Amino acid sequence: MANSAREKIIATAGRLFFQHGYRAIGIDLVIAEAEVAKATLYRHFPSKDDLIVAYLEETNQQFWAWFEEGINQHPDSARDGLIAVFYRLQTMVTTPTCWGCPFLMASVEFPEVGHPAHRVALANKRSVTARLLELCQQMGAANPSRLANQLHLMMDGAFAAVRMFGVAEHPASDVGAQAEALIRGA
Repeated sequence: MANSAREKIIATAGRLFFQHGYRAIGIDLVIAEAEVAKATLYRHFPSKDDLIVAYLEETNQQFWAWFEEGINQHPDSARDGLIAVFYRLQTMVTTPTCWGCPFLMASVEFPEVGHPAHRVALANKRSVTARLLELCQQMGAANPSRLANQLHLMMDGAFAAVRMFGVAEHPASDVGAQAEALIRGA
């Protein structure tokens, strides 16, 4: 039962944080929406920061499962795997329940580098850069570092675009094709 209450709290808080922002959501709203007692929430998460970090850590695991699933669609071609990831990104950022990137949101709402949420967000972004670089090297890009940086900026730009403009019409609605052209040209 304890794990299911913890999971319910993270899922509820995550939905609220993702849609409205971390600072906009209070603990009382999470408790009401998750339908748990205040003592239950605080038993699992001594502070709101602990809850935010738990949500970001779980989201990080989900992100990497999603990312690697795209890569694994083409196990023999890093290039085609990267292209697949960006078409998956295109699908994600054109879905009505996408409000951007929870890691970018955390870095904006908690700009202090020592804040626990900022540290988790920064670790995610550094890992994305490293994984993109690895894949760009595997595909034999002429300048793998530059391509990895461009792709990372493209990914984060897609997330920022959907947050800014909504899913209806935004500059990243064809990010898959944009990334494919960049990758094939590299």
